[in-house]
Amino acid sequence: MTAIRRLDARNADFGTEIETLLGRGLQQDDDVEQRVKMIIADVRREGDAALLRYTREYDHLDVREAAALEVAPQRLKTALAGVPREQRTALEEAARRIRHYHERQRQESWSYDDGQGISLGQRITPLDRVGLYVPGGKASYPSSVLMNAIPAHLAGVPEVVMVVPTPGGIVNDLVLAAAAIAGVGRVFRIGGAQAIAALAYGTNTVPRVDKIVGPGNVYVATAKRLVYGQVAIDMIAGPSEIVIVCDGDTDPDWVAMDLFSQAEHDERAQSILISTDAAFLGVVDQAMDRALAGMERAEVIGEALARNGALILVRSLDEAADVVNRIAPEHLELSVKDPAAVAAKVRHAGAIFLGRHTAEALGDYCAGPNHVLPTSGTARFSSPLGVYDFQKRTSIIGCSPEGAARLGHTASVLARAEGLTAHARSAEYRMGDGRPQN
Repeated sequence: MTAIRRLDARNADFGTEIETLLGRGLQQDDDVEQRVKMIIADVRREGDAALLRYTREYDHLDVREAAALEVAPQRLKTALAGVPREQRTALEEAARRIRHYHERQRQESWSYDDGQGISLGQRITPLDRVGLYVPGGKASYPSSVLMNAIPAHLAGVPEVVMVVPTPGGIVNDLVLAAAAIAGVGRVFRIGGAQAIAALAYGTNTVPRVDKIVGPGNVYVATAKRLVYGQVAIDMIAGPSEIVIVCDGDTDPDWVAMDLFSQAEHDERAQSILISTDAAFLGVVDQAMDRALAGMERAEVIGEALARNGALILVRSLDEAADVVNRIAPEHLELSVKDPAAVAAKVRHAGAIFLGRHTAEALGDYCAGPNHVLPTSGTARFSSPLGVYDFQKRTSIIGCSPEGAARLGHTASVLARAEGLTAHARSAEYRMGDGRPQN
């Protein structure tokens, strides 16, 4: 059997056990934070010189001129033309579906007149420039390029700047092809905390952006957290996670592989199966044991399951929904006879996959909804990345003389109650005779 823990919701200490299980969360490493702070300070102070130095140190890419860090636009087109036809077709189909889904998220400006001489409204405008971080080297995530850049483009962002490390000078053509499909404007061969700092503060070569999105390692996540406030960020992403609720009638091999699909990301990833059927939990455990040796990332999967995985027995699907809401998972598969009924009771989840045939992996690549999702319980208050994340809302207020007089009295009373006389007088000047009250 795999070394995965068993929990039983009927036990008196279940609450403590599940809190321990979920405690891996968004942990901070003081050594990493100090290193990242130094890198950010260096990039702020030295600009391109620091970028070149850290690129040589961490990516073993010896570039002497900062201009050489930028990938020529034609190189993106060349990459798109050169990738295997099947891969290009898959990228284009995924992009089409992502675009079709996210088009429905666009917000529109609105206004109204309240009938008392006061016009009110909300204006929607896109951010001016967005930075997209894409992992490089052994990791290749063209799907993340599509998921981040397409919503920004649909929001009307004029310029999307992508940074991607190229260790040893190795450029991933599939990532560049995805950038071409998604309409990325500029691409720079930089990564790590130094890339985040460059996007946040700008250098002579890398333009400053208004928001940074995209996944990365602990150095990237820490850098995003530290520059937040200087720029906006999508979220502080924790390890990948999946919760599967199953009534015992799904093929156990399917369930085992779905659990593996997140465990293979990282030793810190979390895969949890919740079921009303104790025997089924054992059957899935056996299925995982049979399949594990044949997985390319067997060691990573095994460690993730041992560290953070769990098989949880519950009394009913209602109790399963309660446990799900307590976990607030990034991905939730409802592999049950009536998934809609269970979904109606789930308040906290980044994405919900309905039914036995809906694998979470479909959402990662091509279903349409965004795969950038809240992790580590933050689905309690956060949402998937979308077009709305790249748009700003501005309040609009306009008063006629009559409207100013009506609002002025209310504002004056409240301002004087707060002891803010200038506020009161500012409103009173516009109430009719141009003179403030005593």
